[in-house]
Amino acid sequence: MRSALHRAVRGVRWYVRELTDESAYDRYVAHARKDHPDASVPSRREFERMRTDRQEEDPRQGFRCC
Repeated sequence: MRSALHRAVRGVRWYVRELTDESAYDRYVAHARKDHPDASVPSRREFERMRTDRQEEDPRQGFRCC
């Protein structure tokens, strides 16, 4: 029973992270380390700033209401 509950909680956590795109940084870091091992990886804060700037420059990158 406990393992089923644990799997369910992990599944919900994964779903929420994907839905809110919180996992984007983790995917970016994995990509950067695999495909560009010599490049420096930005901090989460720097990554979010770059992502926000890119979205504001090109509205097709994401929806921003305000």
